[in-house]
Amino acid sequence: MDTTLDDPLVGQTLDGRYRVDARIAAGGMATVYRAVDTRLDRVLALKVMHPALAADGAFVDRFIREAKSVARLAHPNVVAVFDQGTHGPYTYLAMEYVSGCTLRDVLRERGALQPRAALDILEPVLAALGAAHRAGFVHRDMKPENVLIGDDGRVKVADFGLVRSVDSVTNTTGSVLGTVSYLAPEQIENGVTDTRVDVYACGVVLYEMLTGSKPHTGDNPAQVLYQHLNEDVPPPSAAVPGLPVALDELVAHASARKPELRPHDAAALLGLALEARAQLSDAELDAVPPQARAGERTSAEDRTGVIPRPVTAHASNPAPLSHTSRLSAPPLPPPPSSPAPRLRRPGVLLLVVGVLLFLGLGTGVWYISSGQFTKVPNLLGKTETEARSRLSEAGLGVKRVDRKFSVSFDKGTVMDTDPPGGKRIRGNGAVTLTISRGPEVVAVPDLKGKPLDAAKAELTSAGLAPGAVTQAFSQDVAQGSVISTDPADGQKRSLDTAVSLVVSKGRPVPVPRVTGLSLDQARSALEGLGLKVEAAPEEVNSPSPAGTVANQSVGAGSQAASGDTVTLTMSKGPRQIPVPNVTGQEAGAARKTLEGLGFTVKVDKPLISFGNTIDAQSVPPGQSAAEGSTIVIRIKGL
Repeated sequence: MDTTLDDPLVGQTLDGRYRVDARIAAGGMATVYRAVDTRLDRVLALKVMHPALAADGAFVDRFIREAKSVARLAHPNVVAVFDQGTHGPYTYLAMEYVSGCTLRDVLRERGALQPRAALDILEPVLAALGAAHRAGFVHRDMKPENVLIGDDGRVKVADFGLVRSVDSVTNTTGSVLGTVSYLAPEQIENGVTDTRVDVYACGVVLYEMLTGSKPHTGDNPAQVLYQHLNEDVPPPSAAVPGLPVALDELVAHASARKPELRPHDAAALLGLALEARAQLSDAELDAVPPQARAGERTSAEDRTGVIPRPVTAHASNPAPLSHTSRLSAPPLPPPPSSPAPRLRRPGVLLLVVGVLLFLGLGTGVWYISSGQFTKVPNLLGKTETEARSRLSEAGLGVKRVDRKFSVSFDKGTVMDTDPPGGKRIRGNGAVTLTISRGPEVVAVPDLKGKPLDAAKAELTSAGLAPGAVTQAFSQDVAQGSVISTDPADGQKRSLDTAVSLVVSKGRPVPVPRVTGLSLDQARSALEGLGLKVEAAPEEVNSPSPAGTVANQSVGAGSQAASGDTVTLTMSKGPRQIPVPNVTGQEAGAARKTLEGLGFTVKVDKPLISFGNTIDAQSVPPGQSAAEGSTIVIRIKGL
């Protein structure tokens, strides 16, 4: 029977744009639909958060914030995020639609894969996760269901719904988000999530691709969690004899129980996977595995969910799953083939109890009477008028309105409520709205005439950032002080905006020509203008007489700032160059020869000459003359 016929969203159009055509899949946190963007006329996937979670304002706020972050992660192996929005009780993501199947579908149908096929799937998955890790994100829910294989063979990673920024991941208390079969030990035990939890999950997925079954199984999720904590993932060759050692080692590296023994992120694991592939022959890569267990049904341990975790090791009961229900625990089943005392930490014991509660294995549900209470609607991102209207429809009032700066919410929209969305309050209660004033802005201070260090300190104190510093001459601003800023003073900018500074070099000093002067003469002339003088350590040959200035580092006529240094290079006098014999040559050839050596040439042509041949030169052949000096050559005549 087509279950989509009973789905209230099928046939609806969200936000006047996305027409929902069919339900594709349902998970623990959201349902995915095939939809059509009627504005752009394209098929896409619409991921709609379950209403129970959509009522939790904090959860929705994080969902929106993280969706925006993932949307910036452009990678060919990541399912693209196009849009995000809210329509009534529905919070959704519009994503790329991948026509094909999931890796879970492939494993159900075929069981174990050939090593080449397993690596062909693993490598693009690691490339996608590596890009996410290097961008600062952790997926946290890697499993075959989240690996999409398109009809064209392209592999894409989906469902970054649990993604977290690497720098925001901490040791959390209260609950663990994820899927039991792929949780890393540190997720289970301490709630710690960093890039290495994705590496661990990929190791488990690789084992499953190579063997057709999961490394840890049990009669219930508690037993699976116990094995994650206490047993290494076995080598795949133990289940499929003949698999190469390189693949055993790759799985062992990725799924090490201690996170410090794993590759630090997916990009590092991708490097190991490529090395492992290079070690295998074509026969090993294409070896057909024996028929493994295919067609495994999706169980509770394959579903993403919130697994309660105790706050302290001595807590008497795990936290309830939500503010609307409490579940009592059944007797705790023993872990598989291991005595109960191996559960070394009380926190682990309570975690197992919490898992059983989460999976509905307990009894005794207690519901708060709904007649006296109502839920605060989710108002984040709504205008003040819309928020007041939604509260009125729910029978609630507005207690007061606060206004605060925010870079995450547009000016005039709701950025917070007290109580938060989804919280139950009495039917005639009132809610405090916090409305965004938009990004906080500050005026650029007037820094003209202030020393550079003082100007930078004032910018920082105002909440702005000192930017690029350039220099310019100024007739009225002291050297080293600010001439102007960009943006100009008085302009309003968001916090941490960089402000460029133009700093005075002082009044310009015209630099005179000092070449040909002695060092003392040149120094006196330059220092008299407020410039500093340095002599270069080596002298050079030049047309200037020996002991005079041959070159100056700041050219004559240029402008310098007071205190600038001009370096003077002293002359050793001109080079002495041997003069060749050019008699008997044509005048043009003789001129070219001498000028090529650095001489100046003058041609003496008598009134009556015989041809154009040189018969005399002013410096005899073999003698030396100063570079640049003039040599006279005479054309033969009467």
